[in-house]
Amino acid sequence: MNALTVLIVEDDPHVLLGCQQALALEDIPSQGVASAEAALACIGDDFAGIVVSDIRLPGMDGLELLSQLKARDPSLPVVLITGHGDISMAVGAMRSGAYDFMEKPFSPERLVDVVRRALEQRGLAREVSSLRRQLAERSSLEGRIIGRSPAMQNLRELIANVADTSANVLIEGETGTGKELVARCLHDFSRRQPQPFVALNCGGLPEQLFESEIFGHEANAFTGAGKRRIGKIEHADQGTLFLDEVESMPIPLQIKLLRVLQERTLERLGSNQSIAVDCRLIAATKSDLDALSRQNQFRSDLYYRLNVVTLELPPLRERREDILELFQHFLQLAALRFDREPPELDAQTVSRLMSHDWPGNVRELRNVAERYALGLPAFKKSDAASVVSLGFSEAVEAFERNLLTEALQRTAGNLSQASQELGMAKTTLFDKVKKYGLN
Repeated sequence: MNALTVLIVEDDPHVLLGCQQALALEDIPSQGVASAEAALACIGDDFAGIVVSDIRLPGMDGLELLSQLKARDPSLPVVLITGHGDISMAVGAMRSGAYDFMEKPFSPERLVDVVRRALEQRGLAREVSSLRRQLAERSSLEGRIIGRSPAMQNLRELIANVADTSANVLIEGETGTGKELVARCLHDFSRRQPQPFVALNCGGLPEQLFESEIFGHEANAFTGAGKRRIGKIEHADQGTLFLDEVESMPIPLQIKLLRVLQERTLERLGSNQSIAVDCRLIAATKSDLDALSRQNQFRSDLYYRLNVVTLELPPLRERREDILELFQHFLQLAALRFDREPPELDAQTVSRLMSHDWPGNVRELRNVAERYALGLPAFKKSDAASVVSLGFSEAVEAFERNLLTEALQRTAGNLSQASQELGMAKTTLFDKVKKYGLN
């Protein structure tokens, strides 16, 4: 968040100078202008500060300035300076939303006191606004599925389109690409959201516990089963069941799961009673289930039942333009968790980030960001071998693409502004925008 400042609107140069000196002595930054028109030109949509304005000004007066500023930003504190006999006018201004007023002549102490209180209120209001914005971003797909690459934009569109349907979904991707995050988004953006999201890693279960874990069991169904257990499918009733590493599920249980999907009922181990269940199934795999089914290592009928909608998550090395944005995101989260300021990125680290092969994908990137937040080297020596896998020209292109994307985002797609900011000819920028397929 930008540092808070005070904009003083005063046409009397002696009063203006006195105000600025009084604030400077207290280390309060300020800027002075001589008219309301100049003040409006200074104040953008994200003005970080407060306004102290004389009521009597050449051209537009302070009351009209107050009205226009409040229309733009109702939370902006505006302090008015009144002349002798203007008290009734000032009281009316307070009703119109002025923060406070000061009658000339006022002491430096009075100015500093009013300004400090107004700045404190402004700081709190902006902090609340920032937190609300972060909350809204986190609850949006853009805030959760991060990346401006075409692959991520397409993924967000697919999630938005299929989230609120009953279709089963198969998520394909290497380890660490974020398959469970996508599954949670599919659940959270559906009408099933108030009901449970139940996750089970099929690769992390011993085969002898699998059936009991997923289907549940009755008391004394087998040795050691002292009491009834509700299985994952039953627990996910009305909600979503997420099966990660579904390729690890034993074939006999695949047959049993298929029956549940077809009949929408299950029987706990040791019971003959059918229980109706309604859960949406989302499965994830790092393998090629189609190939496994052709090799009879995965039930083809279950594969077809799961494969209604397929979402493919690309490895991080195939969407390098997202690396720095993701790293900064994880760095901010880690700094918040470790209660410290996020360190600045140096050029060498940026180069390593962009040229690393990321075999562990986003999960590995997150671990690197956490190390960096703690002041440790971003890369361990053992990572060096995988850094050279990307050619120099490819690394430069990925870095350039990211710089252009950030500049275009900051300037809302304005090529003229972006070219000035980057110190690049507009025609060169236009050619590069076309080359990288940027919006």
